[in-house]
Amino acid sequence: MIYGIGTDISKVSRFEKWVKNEEFIKRFFNSQEIMENGSLNAKCEHYAARFAAKEAFSKALGTGITGFSLKDVFITNDENGKPELNIQNHAKSVLENRFGECKVLVSLSHEKEFAIAFVIIEGV
Repeated sequence: MIYGIGTDISKVSRFEKWVKNEEFIKRFFNSQEIMENGSLNAKCEHYAARFAAKEAFSKALGTGITGFSLKDVFITNDENGKPELNIQNHAKSVLENRFGECKVLVSLSHEKEFAIAFVIIEGV
């Protein structure tokens, strides 16, 4: 059973000032998401897609970004490069209180100007 679906789109260029200001990155992104190397554009795409995933999760959850930090929702990649949405701390509590045992799926994409994320929360 699907409990929630969320999507979000981010303009990649919006993240240029974030990349140039480390405090913005540390404020919104988990340490496991922080990109140390790469071009400015690659970093902007990286953060735009991940920020879209955080927003998409909050929409799928149905609560918006309330009761948890955006750093508690973060993307890692499995051994094949597939993105995985990790939820911890207060975000995990909100998710479990709302839906009980569930699985969260994510898909990310970016193309020059925009990054997009889809999140599905489903029962197990």
